[in-house]
Amino acid sequence: MLPSRDTATAATRVDLHELTPETDVFLGHCATLHLTFFEQLSHAVANAPRVAEKDALAEAAATILARYRGLVAEMERLKLDPAAVMEPHLASVQEFERRTMGADWHEQVASAHVAIGFLTDFWIRLGAGLPRDSRERVESVLSEGDLERPLHAIIERAIAANPRLSSRLALWCRRLVGDTMLQARSSLALHADRSRDEEQIEPVFTELIAEHTRRLDRLGLTA
Repeated sequence: MLPSRDTATAATRVDLHELTPETDVFLGHCATLHLTFFEQLSHAVANAPRVAEKDALAEAAATILARYRGLVAEMERLKLDPAAVMEPHLASVQEFERRTMGADWHEQVASAHVAIGFLTDFWIRLGAGLPRDSRERVESVLSEGDLERPLHAIIERAIAANPRLSSRLALWCRRLVGDTMLQARSSLALHADRSRDEEQIEPVFTELIAEHTRRLDRLGLTA
């Protein structure tokens, strides 16, 4: 059974507070990712083969858009210019999107399911190092809505209709992890003492990969 909302909203066991970037950098990068996710999901809506899939993807896109608007609202509350703080992250996020787009509609949906789930879990942990008021607002924004359920349902129905998809999507989802982890690591404010940084990073990424594995296991895919 799927959880009632994104697994990222569960209590954080290990965070990355010592590696959290400045608030403007955090918000700019996170918002740029969400805007790109919205574009990705909108593209998937347009290419969906049936109304049921279009509806589920539209629901997911609406949730991502609400989160994006929440991040922008936090920037505006802090008197930041959203466009100015997002622009430095656009090229790297677009490259990430290009590398994880997928060859067809099924891979596109699987990419959204994996990348959004993994990176939502990550950004909530990274947000632990923000100032308290921003931290609480950001966690609330990133916990808004339920993204896992509609995306899970689409992939589950697709595999049920064509079991051959299972092995191909499992392979694709394994490939996605490397690029998604690199995107996550690119947001960290690393220090001169890399060994100390790695001591904090390793347990967090171990947890994130474990949750990624559980996400795929619920679909009958092998991570």
